[in-house]
Amino acid sequence: MRIAQVSPLYEAVPPRLYGGTERVVSFLTEELVAMGHDVTLFASGDSRTAARLEPMCDEALRLDPNVRDRMAPHMKMMEIIRDRVDEFDVIHFHNDYLPFSLFSRQATPFVTTIHGRLDLPEFVDVYGAFPKVPLVSISDSQRAPVPNLNWVRTVHHGLPPHILTPRNVRQDYLAVLGRVSPEKGVDKAIHIAGKAGLRVKIAAKVDAADEEYFDIVIKPLLKLPHVEFIGEINEMQKPDFLSAAHALLFPIDWPEPFGLVMIESMACGTPVITFERGSVPEVIEDGLTGFITRDEADAVRAVHRLGEISRDAVRARFEERFTSRRMAKEYCSLYEEMVERPRTAQLRVIAG
Repeated sequence: MRIAQVSPLYEAVPPRLYGGTERVVSFLTEELVAMGHDVTLFASGDSRTAARLEPMCDEALRLDPNVRDRMAPHMKMMEIIRDRVDEFDVIHFHNDYLPFSLFSRQATPFVTTIHGRLDLPEFVDVYGAFPKVPLVSISDSQRAPVPNLNWVRTVHHGLPPHILTPRNVRQDYLAVLGRVSPEKGVDKAIHIAGKAGLRVKIAAKVDAADEEYFDIVIKPLLKLPHVEFIGEINEMQKPDFLSAAHALLFPIDWPEPFGLVMIESMACGTPVITFERGSVPEVIEDGLTGFITRDEADAVRAVHRLGEISRDAVRARFEERFTSRRMAKEYCSLYEEMVERPRTAQLRVIAG
């Protein structure tokens, strides 16, 4: 099939450091190419791919200080793709609601994977205005605020099995990986580690929007003797970082749509201790790949139960459930269904 993958432009594909959506777009694109499909990737010019790259800006917008309005390059990208729709059998967007209006008025099949939260009132309103646009959720729980949209699949994320693998290292700390923000619960992770009597290492990005939270809430906690703040790490650093951890702490306080870091940890054989929020019960199998806990006290008890979990079993469940090849096959099945549907039917479905 001739497939267009359309990425956000905020990060490269794959991102140099943090960037969940763009990382998933990369994993999916490379698998589709490996499966023999003709794939075109619309992304920033500093992206790296085996697909045909169509650069929509010179570099990731987060890294370009000259771009003040980050929506403008995205709007231009939509218009460029709209002029080229006949080149593709299916177009796969990863850009939230941005393509809905323009691409509902043409005949080439398209689908959008929603990567973020949907529980904010303005999101409920805008998605509700396009009830016929075909959507893919990344967890069943993600759909809860807007269950009556045209959800055509839930496709859980996947990773290439060779990128993150278990390393033969000694475990001597608890790990936090990802982004520092109130909903990610880094302060809770520090408390849990301290009460459990273990060190915690924090490999996390601080966005500009979260600098005040970091300065007021997190920075004072970094003075505690059991805490080490590393900052952002890249893909090559993750296997050693996660493999050396007794567990990944993921005490989230929001309806996490998926939580890519959970399967990154599983790929390294490292169990996850997390709170029961959002997609967590769809990803973590309690007692097998980690522990799903209610609060900090429950999480501390889970730390002391980590000896019950086999790290080999954690890796095995990752290989069974969360590889990028499994993800790509599920998307291909959807693409084939959309392509087989006559174009007139596509238009009727979109137009309602």
